Amino acid sequence: MDFFVILLMLLGALFFTGGSIGIIRFPDFFTRLHPAGKLDTMGLLFTMASCSLYNVNDFNLNNFLVSLKIIFIVAFIFITSPTATHAIADAGLRAGLVPWTKKR
Repeated sequence: MDFFVILLMLLGALFFTGGSIGIIRFPDFFTRLHPAGKLDTMGLLFTMASCSLYNVNDFNLNNFLVSLKIIFIVAFIFITSPTATHAIADAGLRAGLVPWTKKR
C-alpha cells in the first residue's frame, strides 16, 4: 500500500514540476495558462489520491469520510479549474492581450 502512496505522490510532484516549468518557459499569457490549468489539475489529482489512499490505510468510518471529502474536493477542482482557466483567458483577450505568434 505504501508503494502506491509514494508512487502517486511522486507522480503528483512530477506534474506540478512540469506545470511550474511550463509557466516559466512558455512565451506569453495564453500559453502559460495551459500548464497552469492542465498540469496543476493532474498534479492535484495524483497528490490527493495519494493522501486519500494513505488515509484509508487504517480503515474506520472517520478515515473513510475524510477520504470521501478529498475525492469531492478533487471533483470540484476538476470542474472549476478549466472554467477558471477559460474565464482568465477570455478576460485577457478582452483586455487587449494579443496571442503570441512565431516571428519568421
